[in-house]
Amino acid sequence: MLHTEPMTFVEFIIYLVIAGICGAVARAIAGGTSRGFIVSIVVGFLGAFLGVWIARMTHLPRLVVVTVEGHPFPIVWSIVGGIVLVTIAQALLPRRRLLY
Repeated sequence: MLHTEPMTFVEFIIYLVIAGICGAVARAIAGGTSRGFIVSIVVGFLGAFLGVWIARMTHLPRLVVVTVEGHPFPIVWSIVGGIVLVTIAQALLPRRRLLY
């Protein structure tokens, strides 16, 4: 059963760490940049929303969900959504060239 109470600060930090790990995995798989853990957190959270939406539209089950005090976080769908986001970003954003 899911809680309806708001998250505590500690739960939110745990969520950020989980999202960051999922985002980092997605970026590593999709060949993302090394822009830091904050970008990984954003990719993880946005990937979770996109991944769950894709799963619902295709009628796929929830796979590997971590629950922090009644608040679920979809690990697999976060990574899948993150891969999609990183792939789209790489296709749309121009490549940077490093001058040596």
